[in-house]
Formats: sequence, C-alpha cells, structure tokens
Amino acid sequence: MVPDMYVKAAINGGRARGEHPGVPVTPEEIADVATRVGVLADAVHLHPRSKTGEQSIEPDDLRHVIDAVRGRQRAVPVGVTTGLWCCANDAVRRLELVEAWDVLPDFASAAYAEEGAEDVAAVLVAKGVALESAVWSTDDIPVLLRSHFLEDNIRILIEPMEEDPDQAVAHAREMADRLIRAGVRCPLLFHGEGATVWPVLRAGAQDGHQVRIGLEDGILMPDGSVAADNVELVVATRAEVARVAADRPGSFGTVPGG
Repeated sequence: MVPDMYVKAAINGGRARGEHPGVPVTPEEIADVATRVGVLADAVHLHPRSKTGEQSIEPDDLRHVIDAVRGRQRAVPVGVTTGLWCCANDAVRRLELVEAWDVLPDFASAAYAEEGAEDVAAVLVAKGVALESAVWSTDDIPVLLRSHFLEDNIRILIEPMEEDPDQAVAHAREMADRLIRAGVRCPLLFHGEGATVWPVLRAGAQDGHQVRIGLEDGILMPDGSVAADNVELVVATRAEVARVAADRPGSFGTVPGG
C-alpha cells in the first residue's frame, strides 16, 4: 500500500443484495468484507442493517455490526452514516438514536443538507466520535461554515448529486474550491455515485484529495464491467490513483487515525 494514497471503502450503503450479490447485509457478512478490504483501504464506511435488511442507526443494530467487525479486526478505522433516511427522515428520532449509541464507531458522517445536522455533530463530538461533515451542493457550504464544529472535522465529504459525470466533477471542484478559499484546512474527500463514481474519484485524486469507493457508490469497474466485490473495486482504485500520482506527485491527504 502506498502510504499517501487515502482510500475509504464504502462497502454496502443502502444497496440491495438483488443489485449485487456481494453486498454485505448481516453483521457477519459486513465483518468479513470489512476485514478483507481493511488490508487495502485506509478506512471502512458501512451502514448497519436491521434484521429485515433495512438501513439502520438503532443502537442495537449498530452494536451488533461494530462488535462483529472489531471481533475480526481493529486496525482499520470504521465509520457509519447518520443519514435521515435511516429513521424515516425524522430528525428528532435520529438525534435520540445517536444519543443512545453505547458502542461507538471510530467516525461518523453528518450531512449538512439535512435537518438537524448540527445537533448530530454536537452529539458525535461529545461522545468522542470523529466527525465527518458532508456537503451535497454549494448550498450546504454556508451552513457548514457556520457550524460550531467545523474545526472538529477530520475530513469533509464532497458528494455531488449530479448524474452527469462532467457536471458532477465540476460541482465537486467548485465545492472544494469554496471550502478551501473559506479557510477550511482539513482534508476533503471526493466521491460520486453510479456513472459519476470513477470521474469524480479521478478528479479527487488529480486535485490531491482523499477518495472513496465501494458497492455503496457503484458496482462497475473502470472498464464498465461489473465488479466481483468490494475488494476488486478497492484494488482498481489503488491502480487508478497510482496512475494519477505518477503524473501528480504529492500528498493524497492521509490523516492519522482517519
């Protein structure tokens, strides 16, 4: 592994098993995949699932998956979502659930496009969970810049929502530029979704930012074939970023413990 190439593996998200057979759902499956990608990636991002396979941030569901992952490996930091979609878009309920977490991930994300993101950030910081804030558009940036927890972020996630690859890349770079010009100094991480996965990833690498890959974001390899699993996607990302690095010497935003 090249030390200064920061790659996060996002191993399941809300993707259904029917979309790809390699999507891990149960705590044991998630732990197995996290262990295998953990030797290739700098961090693992996962979404706990309920017993029925739905995305969940319920304390019991989080505890089961974190215990399973840490029972297999402790070397790679493990993070989770706090997305409102995990609790029927109920910001009050989301806050109650995060406050009730008793087994904690290493890091968690708060999306500043969502209602109640600042409250979630406050709870995460108070619990000692490393904070990642996410922006989905330039509209989110003023809200994030007013956050009392801006300086607590270990990274900011740049997540363009456009489906067109060129538009997504341009928007990601615009968001990054605004954050940097505003004085943000923590690392930025680029990632796309579906057709924008590889273009946004390459743009992030070209600009010296962290990147993310995994079945949560997309199931295709750079050549358009279906990836066998998360491991193949991470291996392909290492190769892609290495090619960019050959043309652009410098740091890729590694953060100790991130």
